[in-house]
Amino acid sequence: MTTAFALTPQQRAWCARLRTLGEQLAPLAARCEDGRVDRPLLRELGALGLLAHAVPAAPPWRRGSALDLCLLRESLAYSCPQAETALALQGLGAGPVADAGTAEQRARWLPAVAAGRAVAAFALSEPGAGSDAAALALHAEPDGGTGADDPAGSPEGWRLTGTKTWISNAPWADFYTVFARTGEAPGARGVTAFLVPADRPGLHGEPLDMLAPHALGTLTFDAVPVTRADLLGAPGAGFRVAMRTLNLFRPSVGAFAVGMAQAALDASLEHADARAAFGGTLRDLQSVSHRLAEMATRTEAARLLVYAAACAYDGSDGEGADLARRSAMAKLLATETAQDVVDAAVQIHGAAALQRGHLLEHLYREVRAPRIYEGASEVQRSLIAKELYRERSGERDAASGGTGADEGPAAGAREAAPDGAPGAAAGRAADEAGDEAGEDRL
Repeated sequence: MTTAFALTPQQRAWCARLRTLGEQLAPLAARCEDGRVDRPLLRELGALGLLAHAVPAAPPWRRGSALDLCLLRESLAYSCPQAETALALQGLGAGPVADAGTAEQRARWLPAVAAGRAVAAFALSEPGAGSDAAALALHAEPDGGTGADDPAGSPEGWRLTGTKTWISNAPWADFYTVFARTGEAPGARGVTAFLVPADRPGLHGEPLDMLAPHALGTLTFDAVPVTRADLLGAPGAGFRVAMRTLNLFRPSVGAFAVGMAQAALDASLEHADARAAFGGTLRDLQSVSHRLAEMATRTEAARLLVYAAACAYDGSDGEGADLARRSAMAKLLATETAQDVVDAAVQIHGAAALQRGHLLEHLYREVRAPRIYEGASEVQRSLIAKELYRERSGERDAASGGTGADEGPAAGAREAAPDGAPGAAAGRAADEAGDEAGEDRL
């Protein structure tokens, strides 16, 4: 596997091509009404083959390369953040289907999502439960009898009742990956994932007006019917489904942030070189040149941490505490860095950067949200600290010749049935990990 610390000439050429494609997509993206799903842009992303890097388009439905996804998101974010966001949301919404869906679900939805014909959405957050998976309140009431072929006694279907909010692509998506409480156990162990088409009776949505004009909304479930055919994985295993998707996408959120930081840095370098000030240019002022050096150094550090997390994912089975920690570190550093770099770029540009339509005015609004979605920065810090102490505890147990209590979940979580549904050992691992870290892992 190619090390991410020295991209190959082919990878660098691909990134350059993606930046050019982003520039070409920008006029199309600018024509979309603010706060709506941009279906023409999605279809163009599909036609260019870019969505296929985030959404598997054909059997065997293998997960894509995390590093390729990061390079793609970083490069598109540099020249067209709207295209980057549209692509990423397709991947996030369809990720659980690729990971845990049935053959029928995958064949029905994944090719359409990869082509930009269908819009996907990831519906986890609720008014009282953002990063806290254990607090999910969307309730799945058993509906119908017990299937004769199901010795576990699972119901034939459920009725979903409750609210989801801050859902990207809502209310215009064609289907939603929905996480609801089926009650197999308390906390994260009782969460189940469903694929819910948008035309199900009782499902309603309203758009939200946000700081950055993205498609974002609230969904209301009024006894929405779902059956066992709509399950993504096994009942009670939704936490693992969500985590596997987030382990892939969290580093690429960092890549999105790095792309915006680089755009802000490059704009600042150009401005400081041309702007006359105090008998010279801004770049001649030590305060400005040192700030530019700091911006460049932090951006590069964030980039390398993102690439390292992506390479770790690509060299693994997609699960494990080490991946969760690496993903959290990458997202934390990159999004916090991007916020600082864009803010510094606005300061360097002065009042011009505050004018509506300026690149930095746009980036300033765009860069704020990644520090919150897919786990706020505070959540990432808590996750990182827990994993550090979990690792330290395991090292102590190994040194003493014992088996650490934390060793089991990491090992067990790697076992899975062929169709992506967790086996018994994996289910137990997810239960243990979910109760302890559910509030900070999502």
